Amino acid sequence: MAEPLTRRGIPIDRDLRILALGSFANRFGAGAVMTTSALYFTRQVGFTATQVALAMSVSAVVGIVVQMPAGQLGDIRGPREVLMMFMTGAALFSAPPVFARTPWMLALLLGLLAAFERSAGAVNQGVIAQLATGGRGVLFKAYLRAVTNTALGLGSVFGGAALIIDETWAYVAVFFLNAVFTGFAAWNTTRLPHLPAHPREEGEPRLAVLRDVPYVVIAAITGLFSLHFFVMELGLALYISKHTEAPTVMVAVLLIINTAMVALFQVRLSRRADSVEAGARALVRGACWIAGGFAVVGLADRGGAWFAVAALVAGSLVHVVGEMIGSGGQWGLQMGLAPHERQGQYQGFAGLGFSIMAVIGPPIVTFFCVDQGERGWYMLAGIMVGIALVSVPAARWALASRARYGVTTHSG
Repeated sequence: MAEPLTRRGIPIDRDLRILALGSFANRFGAGAVMTTSALYFTRQVGFTATQVALAMSVSAVVGIVVQMPAGQLGDIRGPREVLMMFMTGAALFSAPPVFARTPWMLALLLGLLAAFERSAGAVNQGVIAQLATGGRGVLFKAYLRAVTNTALGLGSVFGGAALIIDETWAYVAVFFLNAVFTGFAAWNTTRLPHLPAHPREEGEPRLAVLRDVPYVVIAAITGLFSLHFFVMELGLALYISKHTEAPTVMVAVLLIINTAMVALFQVRLSRRADSVEAGARALVRGACWIAGGFAVVGLADRGGAWFAVAALVAGSLVHVVGEMIGSGGQWGLQMGLAPHERQGQYQGFAGLGFSIMAVIGPPIVTFFCVDQGERGWYMLAGIMVGIALVSVPAARWALASRARYGVTTHSG
């Protein structure tokens, strides 16, 4: 039986405490910037919303490109040292975007920042997989998700203060606050133990994960499963404003509910996903809850404001249960099937699914949630269950391929 992960809400293992502290600091600053950046660049600098969106799209594409090579670099050069390098770069480039005065300069600076941030994220996933051993991998990722959600929420309070002040200096201070906290997170990585590098063996391809067809299939499934995040972040907001009588402030209320639920229950609801097959089953259970939440949300256009509010709150509560269970399933599959010495490369590749969905997801959810209305929510419910059901035979196939070739995978 795996040893307890935490005592009084704090990881027992020193290395996991260090990782949690770094993640909290990093996401605290990010929460402040996320709250203010769009309004700063449009209201204070004078960019159009389209120009800001395009600059952010450039950074998203950069993030897609760098993740897998960065993860591989961590594997072959040493995860801790590579992580420290990328985190230092992220700290140095966190503040400069605030000084951009042309759209192309904003795109360039956000792209550079994304290159370091996404690279650090990919390497960090490999570090987690190597340090959270003994059946603690999925639970620790669940714990980190609760920690980062809390950090984002607290950081957004500081961002909200800048919005209330609504002066250029306040927005600039938010960007520098992010740089300071990211710098602390970079220093914090020096406290981690040295992890051995695993240079490529003779004849091994540079990106071996691309030839691991079963893992590619699993990464595609978990990436598609991530669609529900964008449904609730973007599709729900559009649905509320276009199809229901609910006040638009419900968008913020539902976000707060989601954040609080994840902080309180993510670890508890991820306990049964600590192996590949258990992860696939958790994905199915999560999808059923998500589908139920979508179905309830879809009813919000059938009545007045109070009915809509009730349906939205109830649907969001049902959905977040599925989100937490399904997240555990995703981690169980992604970590459990990756070779231990190539966790950085494999986790970087697995992260591509979410990154690609961030690019293609918005038009998909707009079609279903806005153009199709209530019917679209029912269609999305069926899609989520279908994606999850495919994961069960795919996971068995992937496990069989590892047994056949003697691949040593992560213990969970």
